[in-house]
Amino acid sequence: MSTALQALATEASTCTGCRLAAGRTTVVFGSGSPTADLMFVGEGPGAREDEQGVPFVGRSGQLLDRLLAEELDMDRSDCYIANVVKCRPPGNRDPRPDEIAACRPYLERQLDLVDPTVVVTLGNFSSKLLLGTDVGITKLRGQAYRFSDPERDLVPTFHPAAALRGGADVLDLMRADLMRAWMLVEAG
Repeated sequence: MSTALQALATEASTCTGCRLAAGRTTVVFGSGSPTADLMFVGEGPGAREDEQGVPFVGRSGQLLDRLLAEELDMDRSDCYIANVVKCRPPGNRDPRPDEIAACRPYLERQLDLVDPTVVVTLGNFSSKLLLGTDVGITKLRGQAYRFSDPERDLVPTFHPAAALRGGADVLDLMRADLMRAWMLVEAG
């Protein structure tokens, strides 16, 4: 991890900016290459992530790892993985607007420091936040968007948990989205 990214992770580890801090075991800051061309942004940590302090290590993370290997011939150390909120919402409930707002500066700084060519948002929360929209993931996915300053490409796709629930059709759409993201990385 770069020095600046490590300093930000250390700062986040003591954050008490919202109610989620009271129930966490660990802050789940992010993991992977600090110079990745491809960055994934999910919603928030689950129970396994809260225990281990690493994003996407539960069933959803195992599926993400498999898709990375099968579709992009890479593993998680080749990309960077983060979440919108850094602490687990109780009972895996959706993060609330004030919790998202409290963590947003950390995510924005992660984006600045990693400086990926392409960001893949996993699910509604990260897609809506980074694109500044109320449109849901089902309508957003299937294309790339320009966002941020500096501008970069964003490819929204389903959260791996949706593929675990939704089966082969959702999984096929995720595969197509990952290939779209990789084509943008290679063109970038």
